[in-house]
Amino acid sequence: MRKSFDSLCGIVRDEFNKDPLSGEIFIFFNRRRNQVKLLLWEQDGFSIYYKRLEKGTYEIPFSKAPSMQINCLELSLILQGISLKSVKRRPRYKNTL
Repeated sequence: MRKSFDSLCGIVRDEFNKDPLSGEIFIFFNRRRNQVKLLLWEQDGFSIYYKRLEKGTYEIPFSKAPSMQINCLELSLILQGISLKSVKRRPRYKNTL
């Protein structure tokens, strides 16, 4: 978790093959899963949100790929410590166009 703006942007470009200036939020967890960094490009520069838990760990959705996409609700639940496995979603309309 020693990396800052430039190093995290390099990881986004090299490992995720994404553009750090896209406006997406890029999330990085440490191995122990008790620290998280979020990297975000805002219109005039980068922002980093950093949080260290004093107790417990973050639940990370399982994926074999080095990167994955989650929606803002899932991110919020992860940061609040709510298990994604225990969340029950009701059916909603999805526009397929």
